[in-house]
Amino acid sequence: MPTAKNPAHAPNINVPLFWPALMAAELTRQGLDLAVRNVRFLKEETRLHGGIKPRLATAHTVRLRLRTLSLCDYSAEGAGGLPTLVVAPYAGHTSMIADYHEGQSLMQTLRAAGVGRVLLTDWHSATPDMKDFEVDQYLEELLACVDDLGGRVCLVALCQGGWISAMLAARFPDKVQAMVLAGSPIDTHAGHGPLVRMVRDSPMSFYRELVASGGGLMPGRYMLAGWKNMHPEQHYVQDHIDLYEHIDDPVWLRKAEAFDRWYENPLDLPGRWYLQVIEQLFKHNEFAHGRFVGLGQRLQLRNIRCPLYLLAGESDDITPREQVFAAEQLSASTKVEKRVVPGGHVGLFMGARTLEQAWPAIAAWLRANGAGQAPT
Repeated sequence: MPTAKNPAHAPNINVPLFWPALMAAELTRQGLDLAVRNVRFLKEETRLHGGIKPRLATAHTVRLRLRTLSLCDYSAEGAGGLPTLVVAPYAGHTSMIADYHEGQSLMQTLRAAGVGRVLLTDWHSATPDMKDFEVDQYLEELLACVDDLGGRVCLVALCQGGWISAMLAARFPDKVQAMVLAGSPIDTHAGHGPLVRMVRDSPMSFYRELVASGGGLMPGRYMLAGWKNMHPEQHYVQDHIDLYEHIDDPVWLRKAEAFDRWYENPLDLPGRWYLQVIEQLFKHNEFAHGRFVGLGQRLQLRNIRCPLYLLAGESDDITPREQVFAAEQLSASTKVEKRVVPGGHVGLFMGARTLEQAWPAIAAWLRANGAGQAPT
């Protein structure tokens, strides 16, 4: 009698006649497994490259919602005194760079290290009606945030958030108690990074054509392509190989999704703002030379008198350390601390090692220089 384990119709694998059929069945099974894997890969590719949307990792409230930004409040309950305002970069990616994911967040690190009253600029993607905004509009709304917080703050400025923070401190020096400049291009002609060469070698007509093709905006997808082209093999080949190799690894996928939630979702920028920044700040270096006009006055870096903490990445190819450390000579601050940490540009703000090893000391420096103290 046939049994459930040995049905009458089951082939006898001891009979060589059936070996080719068994081999074919095994190949078919492997083929189906491969097909399923490929479907998972394609689905994850779609999700990672624009299919998942950015979001700030930590619970917060929105204190102000302005045209160019939302002011997000991460403060501990009952925290008082001078606030610390983290000015995220407005350079194409979202402010998620400062609040990346649970356990790997600059906002969480500052809070845990005793900076109890801390807020973040969450920049908005530009819409067509914002295409003619200039740097002044962004300075005005950053100033509105400072005034809403009492008129005097400590600033933690990341990347491009550094030059707009330095502009604010140069225009209104009494409003800034202390300032951290992390990977911030203050002297944009210093050093020899690829970004310096790219901006120098590309005519303004190239950037104007990009803006014109974006209907007056600088589309984030153009900038994303430009960043990827700085390391094309990594982004166009290796990233896809890595994904395919790890498609069955949920831990790896969670990390990849967190990164691409930020990286693959760039912001659009106002075209007029973008061209102003490229021409006046990066091509002609007008801010470092005291020729940039902001809110009706030439902005002089020597007006900055507050304590400065300058943080640079050892292998940063976006903002070389020379661009950051130039703030020491160009400002009038008599209290300057400098630090170089291992790694590149993005790691300064969201790298686990730098968050663990460097930023708690920066938080202590902020507290020692007035963060959280009662305003006088």
